[in-house]
Amino acid sequence: MSDTPVKQQSTAAFYGQAVASFAVAMVATSIGIFRLNADAWVRAFLAIAVLYLVTSAFTLAKVIRDRQEAGQIVSRVDQARLDRLLAEHDPFAEKL
Repeated sequence: MSDTPVKQQSTAAFYGQAVASFAVAMVATSIGIFRLNADAWVRAFLAIAVLYLVTSAFTLAKVIRDRQEAGQIVSRVDQARLDRLLAEHDPFAEKL
């Protein structure tokens, strides 16, 4: 079996930019909802809606990542099986 590690696809800078972007978006949305000229129940409804949207987005991202990782694992298992078959195959062995 190959000991090749799975390559990380994003850099630390990209990760930091994603976290900072998320934080700025949440803060800006929170300020916008807080300063909205509407009743408290309207602001509360919008805040709940934003939280629901955020949790749904995280869940969707996790499902997509899990599906991709499962595909990589299956691919690596299939590759390991093929490597084993090729290693055990002797084309010069006598056939029965």
